Amino acid sequence: MTGRPLIGLTLDAEEPGGYSKLPWYALRQNYFGAIAAAGGLPIALPHEPALAEEYLDHIDGLLVTGGAFDVDPALYGGGPRHDTVVLKEGRTTFEIAVLRGALRRDIPVLGICGGEQLLAVALGGTLIQHIPDSVPDALAHEQPNPRTEPGHEVALTPGTLLSRIVGAPSMAVNSAHHQAVDRPGEGAIVNARAPDGVVEGLEHPGYRFCLGVQWHPEYTVDPRDQAILEAFVEAARQNGRQRAAA
Repeated sequence: MTGRPLIGLTLDAEEPGGYSKLPWYALRQNYFGAIAAAGGLPIALPHEPALAEEYLDHIDGLLVTGGAFDVDPALYGGGPRHDTVVLKEGRTTFEIAVLRGALRRDIPVLGICGGEQLLAVALGGTLIQHIPDSVPDALAHEQPNPRTEPGHEVALTPGTLLSRIVGAPSMAVNSAHHQAVDRPGEGAIVNARAPDGVVEGLEHPGYRFCLGVQWHPEYTVDPRDQAILEAFVEAARQNGRQRAAA
């Protein structure tokens, strides 16, 4: 393979109103711009579960994006839904299909915010449905200041992939979530935590590149965010080269 690796990004889905009188897809431009700046060729993946395997035939890496919605607790045995839980079932059905397919094929995966939470679920983990109800003295994980600014810091777990990529013991991050990973799943490990103990990242060393972060590195709130995106794109590039040589 020559040139940029092909990175598939999952889209958000909106009901009629605003941009269109019909249902429509959406994604912030900085997701695409950040992947392009990191050396990848970003493409959007519409929510067609039946086409998930065909998408995976072509992409070199998968980025599961975030959004203002939650993973159905039925997918991880989380019990009754908390009153704050909002679902986008069509989006989640597609994302879990393409994510599990990527893991089966060992395609590099990066999960951002809700994508990190879904990655935990795909790996057999569980989620906290509402942080304020489960974590005493929790930080404001739905930060009141703009997302272009840091909300708090995270401590990185020494020896993890994330720690090696970042090359520092901590990072400043933005924070836009009311749920969090509880258990990361069999074989997966926690690679970052907030000062209140809330899980802020996970990874699975059994895969080529399987990484999730609770914050939004596409905003580059911390200069080290760029290293995360570049490491993901490089893993996708290596994957593409191996596929081309096979």
